[in-house]
Amino acid sequence: MRTLFLLIACFPPILALSNPIPGTFDCHSPDGTVTLHVKVGADIQWSAEQDGQPIIVPSTIALHLATGETLGENPKVTGVQTLPIDNSFNPINYKESTIKDQCTQLTLTCKGDYALVFRVYNDAVAYRFVTKRKGELIVKNEDASFNFANDDNAFIPIQSDYRRGKNFNSSFEALYHEMRLTQFPKDSLAFLPLLVDIGKGKKVVITEADLDDYPGMYLHVNPSYGLMNMSDSEKMGLSGVYAPYPLDAQLYSINYIPGNRAEYIAKTTGTRNFPWRVVAISRQDKELLNQNIVQKLAAPSKLTDLSWIKPGQVAWDWWNDWNITHVDFKAGINTETYKYYIDFAAANHLQYIIMDEGWSNDLDLLQIKPVINLQEIIDYGRQKGVGVILWATWYAVNRQMDTVFPKYAAMGVKGFKIDFIDRDDQVAIASTYAIAEKAANYKLLVDYHGTSKPAGLPRTWPNVIGYEGVKGLENFKWADEDQPHYVVSIPFIRMLAGPMDYTPGAMRNATKATYRPINNNPMAKGTRCQQLAEYIVFDAPLQMLSDNPTIYKKEQECTNFITSIPTTFDATAPLDGRVGEWLALAHRKGKDWFVAAMTDWTPRDATLDFGFLPEGAYEAEIFKDGVNAGRDATDYKKEIIRIKRGDKLKIALAPGGGWVAHIRPVN
Repeated sequence: MRTLFLLIACFPPILALSNPIPGTFDCHSPDGTVTLHVKVGADIQWSAEQDGQPIIVPSTIALHLATGETLGENPKVTGVQTLPIDNSFNPINYKESTIKDQCTQLTLTCKGDYALVFRVYNDAVAYRFVTKRKGELIVKNEDASFNFANDDNAFIPIQSDYRRGKNFNSSFEALYHEMRLTQFPKDSLAFLPLLVDIGKGKKVVITEADLDDYPGMYLHVNPSYGLMNMSDSEKMGLSGVYAPYPLDAQLYSINYIPGNRAEYIAKTTGTRNFPWRVVAISRQDKELLNQNIVQKLAAPSKLTDLSWIKPGQVAWDWWNDWNITHVDFKAGINTETYKYYIDFAAANHLQYIIMDEGWSNDLDLLQIKPVINLQEIIDYGRQKGVGVILWATWYAVNRQMDTVFPKYAAMGVKGFKIDFIDRDDQVAIASTYAIAEKAANYKLLVDYHGTSKPAGLPRTWPNVIGYEGVKGLENFKWADEDQPHYVVSIPFIRMLAGPMDYTPGAMRNATKATYRPINNNPMAKGTRCQQLAEYIVFDAPLQMLSDNPTIYKKEQECTNFITSIPTTFDATAPLDGRVGEWLALAHRKGKDWFVAAMTDWTPRDATLDFGFLPEGAYEAEIFKDGVNAGRDATDYKKEIIRIKRGDKLKIALAPGGGWVAHIRPVN
């Protein structure tokens, strides 16, 4: 931030004028296909187009302060800078080993010690406020508008599952409402990311990045919806909404829920960068499968020593309800059961186990249940090369991290899965950064659950290697919903924001007709091969094996394939797909390639083009839906074939089906 203002201070006189600069400022992407227009008059409005097609039509930007001042109202532009950015960086625990960050940056410095910074990419547009003021700023509200030229179709995750009936308190889990923008319920909020189909094959996804010490953004229809003087674009517009600042909170079971909220959204330092408002753009749906805009806009890592941050796979207990069999002890939350999970993890080369809810008092992490000998479990795992991660409530961690983190780190715990945040007001978001920093001080990993989407935190604090914010596999324990449709939607939308702990791995696989929600012995809709494909498709540096060790042992062939899949990759190649219908992509790790395809309930024939392979001979280990997978979703067939660059392979996907391949070079 200081560097930014030093650059502004050093502008040549023609760009840094004492007299206001009126008019419209344009900025183009490096390839010239995306154009940003910023119009400065009584207010500040921005718009963008790609190939001449409107992406966002004029939309207002403003930051309202509690003093009554509005940044962006009657602005006086005193400096303008256009700057090409062309660099690269190495993301940590990601699906690419190198990311090129190429864009054009436009900075408008305004009288009143603030600026607006815009970035125009070949596939995205983003902007943020920057302030340089002494003391404290109280932000009453922010105008972030996204107006569209037409009444477009959209995938909208409507906020629901309110905790104690309180708005701005939810698990951030929802199927997408697929509707036109004007059908957006006026009394509802959507959380991010949100996708809009703007026609001619183009999609845009709205999200945010570098969200630090500020509330997360929701969207709703423009508040003046329906007024006679409203323009057509405003009728098709979305506006940002933010949780007001919490003045207090009350504990309900394990949810810590605000009671009274202030008439402002943030109380923050006067010199700071505000979050990026982001619009990602695709000409083809498949481009969204490898959209790295949030990584590019996130603040760089605060850590220099990354040697202790180890991604990996996890034997997880809660989804399968500790239902192991063929053992000589009573299965459940006890030392013997967790040692069994460790034995399974070690035998299958998994890096971790998670001890989920039940090992301690939910509100006091220092009160370990008598049936648990935690040190014995940790030591046993150490002998077997398996780390132990502990589940904890956000409430308990907030109260006890100064004591709990050093204590359990000294015992050998590798990290914490922190659950039931269920808020994204400024206090909650700030705490996720504070917890990540404190955990890093003790070399502890963090997996956030019951939380909103990631918005750059995993780059800034790379010990945060897990993030929920998705309607994951757990819902099969109690809900009868269209998950096969959902799992071919979220890779294009939710996954754009960052890692996604969906927790795949169900070995009880069901068709529409045979599915039943059974809490303590759950199954999943869709085929076995769709579950395998999720391990390749879903970005999750800390990836769960959600079913129980007993069934994985019975299904060792599938287990071996799952455990051969890395949780981070060196390169990604989107192959094909349509949002909500199907997808195919490939990842590379070293010289090995991992390819996956998934479909909704529509059976599908597709042709995969292996032009992404380097020259040479390869052997592909393939798992595909069996001919009877439409009747028995566990049916699959394994085969080994030779393959080379440029080959085209026809595949058949059953309803709710999948296809996977592990491709290795042949010496």
